[in-house]
Amino acid sequence: MATTEHRVIGILAHVDAGKTTLSEALLYRTAMIRKLGRVDNRDSFLDTDAMERARGITIYSKQTRFIAHAPEGDITYTLLDTPGHADFSPEMERTLRVLDLAILVVSAADGVNGQVRTLWGLLQHYGVPAVIFVNKMDQAENLGGTAEVREALLSDMKAKLGDGVLPFDEWEDPDMQENLALLDEELFERFMEGDPVTAADLQALTARKLYTPVLFGSALKLEGVDELIEALNVCGQAPTFGDDFGARIFKITRDENGERLTHMRITGGAIAVRQELTFENDEGPVTEKINQIRRYSGEKYDQLDKALAGEVCTVTGLTGTYAGQGLGFEEQADDGLMRPVLTWQLRLRQGEDAFAAYRKLRELSEEEPMLAVNYDERLKKITVRMMGQIQREILADLAMKRFGLEIAFEQPSVIYKETIAEPVIGIGHFEPLRHYAEVHLLLEPGERGSGITFDSKCSVDVLSRNWQRLIISYLSGKRLKGVLTGSDLTDVKISVIAGRAHEKHTEGGDFPQASRRAVRQGLMNAANVLLEPWYDFRIELPQGSLGHLLTDMTKRQADMKAPEFEGDRAVLTGSVAVSQLADYADELASYTKGEGRIEVKVGEYRPCPDPQSIIEKIGYDPDADTRNPSGSVFCEHGAGTVIPWYQVPEMAHVDSGYSVARAPREYTGDMSGALYVSGLKADRSDMLTVTGGERTVGVSRAGMAGRKEPTYDERERQIRAAEDELVAIFERTYGPIKSKLHHPDNERKVLKASAPAAPVKPRYAKPKTEGPVPEFLLVDGYNVIFDWENLRDLTELDVKAARDRLKDILSNYAGFRKTRVILIFDAYKVSGGKESVMTYHNISVIFTKEAETADQYIEKAARDLTSKKYRVTVATSDAVEQLIIFGAGARRMSARELLEEIIRTENDIRENFLETQQGGRYFLQNNLAEKLSGIKLEAEDNAEG
Repeated sequence: MATTEHRVIGILAHVDAGKTTLSEALLYRTAMIRKLGRVDNRDSFLDTDAMERARGITIYSKQTRFIAHAPEGDITYTLLDTPGHADFSPEMERTLRVLDLAILVVSAADGVNGQVRTLWGLLQHYGVPAVIFVNKMDQAENLGGTAEVREALLSDMKAKLGDGVLPFDEWEDPDMQENLALLDEELFERFMEGDPVTAADLQALTARKLYTPVLFGSALKLEGVDELIEALNVCGQAPTFGDDFGARIFKITRDENGERLTHMRITGGAIAVRQELTFENDEGPVTEKINQIRRYSGEKYDQLDKALAGEVCTVTGLTGTYAGQGLGFEEQADDGLMRPVLTWQLRLRQGEDAFAAYRKLRELSEEEPMLAVNYDERLKKITVRMMGQIQREILADLAMKRFGLEIAFEQPSVIYKETIAEPVIGIGHFEPLRHYAEVHLLLEPGERGSGITFDSKCSVDVLSRNWQRLIISYLSGKRLKGVLTGSDLTDVKISVIAGRAHEKHTEGGDFPQASRRAVRQGLMNAANVLLEPWYDFRIELPQGSLGHLLTDMTKRQADMKAPEFEGDRAVLTGSVAVSQLADYADELASYTKGEGRIEVKVGEYRPCPDPQSIIEKIGYDPDADTRNPSGSVFCEHGAGTVIPWYQVPEMAHVDSGYSVARAPREYTGDMSGALYVSGLKADRSDMLTVTGGERTVGVSRAGMAGRKEPTYDERERQIRAAEDELVAIFERTYGPIKSKLHHPDNERKVLKASAPAAPVKPRYAKPKTEGPVPEFLLVDGYNVIFDWENLRDLTELDVKAARDRLKDILSNYAGFRKTRVILIFDAYKVSGGKESVMTYHNISVIFTKEAETADQYIEKAARDLTSKKYRVTVATSDAVEQLIIFGAGARRMSARELLEEIIRTENDIRENFLETQQGGRYFLQNNLAEKLSGIKLEAEDNAEG
């Protein structure tokens, strides 16, 4: 008989309910396998992984197929066997998104326990109809008799799961017909008119989640399995599909040869071998070609030329996909309800390269995105997000088996999230050479638990609809980070309000670059809120221990409902911060002598009552996070220049017409957490009083009024981050850059700026000393003077004295280091000024001409000298100038680094030339710090004289 339908079903259960055994029984009764495998014998058809067989649990979701005979025609089922252990529930949850029907397995001995309630909640959340199979009924005699156990379980399931939970084997009985008719008003009216409930009615009731058929049996003894297959045929149905292409990716794995596999269900249209698919990832639009289409059944697979709508298949050739991704018309999936709330720091073997280990573990995070493997460059540490102990053991086994990597775990910490307390506008601009995009976004606080939502309020006359869609598509597929701790952003509505493209220069990746910067720029200006996760708990214990429990939960600031009593036992439900619960299960077992039971599931995120200590402990620096830049790239002087976030609004090319009114200085609301201004330019100590809930907390407003000047370390971090970002942008566009200089000090890759059409060679005094490979030091005079504290103080009394002192210091330095020093002073504002060049002892001193800045002169000189293969270093702390000379191929040195180098030189002089340290005119004196500190006094004496 021809196959008429194709359905995708999944099988879910709590641990030890017999899920894999039931899968074996279904395959055996439909003649797909000839021999029944058993979990305890380690020969089951689907648990093929060595770790699964060793532990006797399902770790990875598996796929197989079977054909069931029905009166209307054969039905082909794709069965997805999901993990039962709570540690692997995120993979199970992703599988739910592609199911037409689920089989929920309940153990007769355990009944509706906490895990069953969790699974039932997930089925309701994703709208997946279900059939319940109560397994292990062969043990019912030991539990009080089959009939008694059946009735007790039915009563318990109806009370906890709903009135629609009814036995399937009685559906044609008159009494059960009436119970079924009562589930739907229209059906009941027909029933009262004499029409019986039909199989088609059962199918419709099941599809609407009004009816959940229940069957009883024993998978191990094949009891009730045929009835289950009949229930699947009668109550299930396949959805209808359109011609437009769509697919939902639910898993990423690798085969035994290491080839990357993308598992998906086609939800519209079809795919074929060699077909190109275009989708979004972190780098923007990506187009990749399908190499193979596989249809798996257990470990084996068939190769297909084409996969049609409704089918589950596995594709090779796609390297940029991820679990939960939607292709075609399918939207990106959210993170789901089952997510880890704790993160562990990894401990590696002594001498192990942390970054190399991180790159290996990233492969595993593709297969389980919830791992969220992260590497902290500053601390050289790796962290992962995990659900529990079993998952940690599996990860350690996998790392050793696949990479030979030995890992252990430190104590866990809580996974925080971030949101905003008031609307803010974010602006992003991306304009390196031959690229252009500008994006304006409105960020608004969302409803609690809403995640990230998107909208567009921008007219198509301002920005094309295609570009607007690209912005939203890119941001919806990216894990956006907050700026307080680098945690995930949530509960924010992001709307496109303005933007601009260039007819010739805008490419597909430009708007994603501008969009990510717009989000971060907005967050740096926002009132940010740190959120922490809460557990929903259910604790059952003897009534005599209830007082102890209530005291403990009160200390932990839990939200509790009134206790319920069942005989001599009490049940307390409520919610509490994850950080407060810790190892409470062990404590509960101790004071209840093992009679207390606790069930927890991840609830919502709420504002953290003590954010300041957490922010300080994590120590996240948003300006140093080059993966999530807050600054924008503007085209200046013929090259891409990174502009910091706080200067972007005044340089933006588009006026969105939007403005956001700041809330008053006093903030009263239901967010009992702290609102912080983020960013190194903001004053985090500007604290206000905020009343929210039952706690008083601190708040700091966003804005520029409280901005402080960055410290040396902060400024250096910003400059280096900007350099790294520009290099990354350039290389993504033009490929790897080779340095002009073959010198160990010039290992950074060079970002080339466009040379002037008619370059003018700068004039400077020719040094008298000849050398085989000359080294030049170009110094921006006034930049150094105003960066060094003592010279800056001296300028308040006599600018010329500060210049002369710098010339003396550099002359001494050049005499010892044998470096050719060119000191450039800005004279571009001197009316009628002409360029002047003089030799001061052994260095060249340049005063630029009118309308020429020191920056421009240095850029020309650096280009001319590097073109002759000289080693060139430029000393300045001007961020823009540093990037320009970096593009010219020269090595950069900040003013502070120059000072440190001069101090080191003085120390070398003191050690090697003790006999001349007091007399040489061109050598530094005994202590450079004393010399610099005495500059001001000397100038004052000269002024008085």
